[in-house]
Amino acid sequence: MPHPLLLAIETSCDDSAVALYEGDRLVQHLTSSQTIHAHYGGVIPEFAARQHLEALPILLRHLLSETGRALADIGAVAATIGPGLVGSLAVGLSYAKGIAVGRRIPLVGVDHLHAHVMAHFIEPPYPDFPFLNLLVSGGHTQLMLFRSPLDYRIIGRTRDDAVGEAFDKAAVMMQLGYPGGPAIDRLARTGNPHAFRFPIARMPGFDFSYSGLKTALKYLLRDHPDALDRPADLAASFQEAALRPLIQNLERAARQHRIRHIGIAGGVAANSRLRQMAETAARQHGWRIFFPAIEYCTDNAAMVGRAARFLLEAGRTTDLSVTPYSRTPQV
Repeated sequence: MPHPLLLAIETSCDDSAVALYEGDRLVQHLTSSQTIHAHYGGVIPEFAARQHLEALPILLRHLLSETGRALADIGAVAATIGPGLVGSLAVGLSYAKGIAVGRRIPLVGVDHLHAHVMAHFIEPPYPDFPFLNLLVSGGHTQLMLFRSPLDYRIIGRTRDDAVGEAFDKAAVMMQLGYPGGPAIDRLARTGNPHAFRFPIARMPGFDFSYSGLKTALKYLLRDHPDALDRPADLAASFQEAALRPLIQNLERAARQHRIRHIGIAGGVAANSRLRQMAETAARQHGWRIFFPAIEYCTDNAAMVGRAARFLLEAGRTTDLSVTPYSRTPQV
């Protein structure tokens, strides 16, 4: 197997992460999450890039120390090249390029969204191909049909905001702070999901939309500020309206494509209510449902390394002239 020891780097947003693979086996992974952005209610790109510069050398030193390995042992290096914050991506990619040039080893550029789905293959059980994957995160909401690890197409996507972004913006309006997804999830567990009525967007095909839901919350709080006195009910009602289209589109897509293996990945895949709804749908429709472990749902380098291993096995490496991209190129 070529390049048995692989170093992976992830810096697409505000988490700095590194991982080491030996063949297809994850040896170790480490993540450093930035806390400075909570003060601003969202990620500040320049701050994120600067903190990646500080964190990566420290993380790599700890990774090699904890695994008893040396930089000279690494046979390939992978890094996220997009989509994400270009400044943050540039830090990780430049770091990987430096290692690739200095060690004269292959560079593997990894798409961040593809990496999220490949998190399903870090630990068993694994979905069988073909399978449908719902990718839900702070920046992306997509429905993807996978025929093999490297053969997939996007069959549904958000027309505006991602579901994770909607959670974060809603949490700010509800005075819950940032990041908002975990806060809403916790509150909603004791709330009534039918206490407040919110619109559930229905788009053509398998697409999604969340701008209307955010606007509805804004107007509700403008006209009925006392709704904030019932935070658990408000959180549960908003969450239900945000998650329902995800399950509805999964059901329709699974029926149309005759798929029974369903994966859900990305940061919002950690949401307890989404997991509950997906498990209920799985029992109703005879699906097998797959979630990565919680530690692999949010941004991490383990998923980047797993995607890179599939690319290396297919002989697909990346030229050193590659540049990061903020959005997935449209095919």
